[in-house]
Amino acid sequence: MVPASISRYLEQHGVHFSVVEHSVAYTAQQEAAATHVPGRAWAKAVVCMLDDQPTLAVVPADRHVDLRRLREALGASSVRLATEAELQPLYSDCEVGAMPPFGPLYKQPVVVDKSLASDPEIVFNGGSHRDAIRMQYRDFEELVKPTVADFGIPA
Repeated sequence: MVPASISRYLEQHGVHFSVVEHSVAYTAQQEAAATHVPGRAWAKAVVCMLDDQPTLAVVPADRHVDLRRLREALGASSVRLATEAELQPLYSDCEVGAMPPFGPLYKQPVVVDKSLASDPEIVFNGGSHRDAIRMQYRDFEELVKPTVADFGIPA
């Protein structure tokens, strides 16, 4: 079930979305397969620490975050992946690793790989390893106001 905080956030902003229930899956590629979405169209949120501040880097399931390219694109001095211990307090309403890319809800910036920005829809974790959220990319963009950059590399 999608956490109430996430549903409220979307509803308060008048965003049309659908919840896609699926079998339990823990990796982005497994989640994409469980929801019948190609890996290139499933948006996974990767928490990176840019200059020690959490940032949601969103890439397709079939890609990895190139930390050097991300750092350069955002003009950061340092970048690293967040540790699992850092994730828990940041997304206490979500299962670990299943947070949606709603940076404003969590008071974090969001950067989206340019390969996702041209799709009409975006599908991603809904706060659990059993639920996904599907919405129009333009609604996501209006809600989240992400920076779009080229930082994803083939997995």
